[in-house]
Amino acid sequence: MAGIRRTVRDAGRALRRPVAGAVRGVRKATHAHGAGESGLAKLIELHAVNSAGDMLITVALASTVFFSVPTDQARGRVALYLAVTMAPFTLLAPVIGPLLDRLPHGRRAAMAGAMLTRAVLALMMSGAVASGGLELYPAALGVLVASKAYGVVRSAVVPRLLPPRISLVKANSRVTLGGLLATGLAAPLGAGLHMMGPAWPLYGACVVFAGGTYLSLSLPPKVDSAKGEARAMLASPDHQRRTTRRTKPGLRTVGSSVLHGLQANGALRMLSGFLTFFLAFLLRVHPLGGLGPAASLGIVAVAAGGGNALGTAIGALLRSRGPEKTIAAVLTAALGMTVATAVLYNPLFVVAVAAVAGISQALGKQSLDSLIQRDVPEQVRTSAFARSETLLQMCWVVGGGIGILLPLNGVVGMSVASAFLALGAATAVRGLLTAARRGSPHPRVA
Repeated sequence: MAGIRRTVRDAGRALRRPVAGAVRGVRKATHAHGAGESGLAKLIELHAVNSAGDMLITVALASTVFFSVPTDQARGRVALYLAVTMAPFTLLAPVIGPLLDRLPHGRRAAMAGAMLTRAVLALMMSGAVASGGLELYPAALGVLVASKAYGVVRSAVVPRLLPPRISLVKANSRVTLGGLLATGLAAPLGAGLHMMGPAWPLYGACVVFAGGTYLSLSLPPKVDSAKGEARAMLASPDHQRRTTRRTKPGLRTVGSSVLHGLQANGALRMLSGFLTFFLAFLLRVHPLGGLGPAASLGIVAVAAGGGNALGTAIGALLRSRGPEKTIAAVLTAALGMTVATAVLYNPLFVVAVAAVAGISQALGKQSLDSLIQRDVPEQVRTSAFARSETLLQMCWVVGGGIGILLPLNGVVGMSVASAFLALGAATAVRGLLTAARRGSPHPRVA
């Protein structure tokens, strides 16, 4: 008996050793360059938990809304999902920024509330996910709003936890990379839970978000410091000069970099939403050469996810001090790739355009976050993030809607994608490069 106990104990130690080593390696990476002392490491870990929970909910919804029915019915269900969740979101989203501005000293509580809300909603959705009834959609809307509220506060918190040796681009990249790694781990976990029953991924999400609630409250107290913050309002510099002192600070008064960065990222986010839905339906009917629909979707998903991770890693290593140049470059690259795919449409280019879109969106969003954190005054930064997130979410929905409505023809789809990317490039690239030539008054954070 003693020999058996010793064997079991040795086996446990052998299994625990690589896990413990991996955990130590992850913590060493997240705590590097002063991130542990500043509190940024805790934010990275919190964002990883957030991303894992969101992925579990995505797995549960995808199995109900998309994979469980034929293609024609799936297009209708996805369109219904976008309409029922996004139409109210367009009304609620503008409220998020001003509401969070009224809680300047409660950012930890706001993130904890967003986590706890999703934990409760995941349990509520577990009863309806099997049937896919309409009662599922209000809860999904609540999850979306809570997720965006968390994202807004998280973006506003990063500058408060920035170590002296890390730029904003690198800090944003680290946070995003932590989320991507957690998403990659949560996806197969969600698939395994789904095999036990359609509600099980939601049970897992509830547990994950409950843990995120605790982690939110454990962030450093300086996260809640907010001296003299006020709401951001869209107003031109001329209008600002004509108004009285009672007028709130304007987002456009910080310069053109943020506005052109928003235009470029709007085009990239439209591309993301378009490819998500257009390729999802296209590959169910016209799989990549010689493969089945599931394998085709898997390859494209891996390419997009890998591109997103690669873009995030590049952002973490990037030494450029001009996020404007980065945004202009990735938008141009995405446009070139979609044009090439439209002209030379084949399975290889389909995979390539998904990968390039992932890289472009990751680098573009990190650079946009850095521009807002660099150029928007702290007293209006939270509201600025809320408004930019709302705009980008709406662009994603518009792109997704176009992808659902178009005929399932690859050349036509890529041509349409090229058209709206070209429009984005025409309105944003020149302004971004001009702003980059003028230089930044805050070189450290670029």
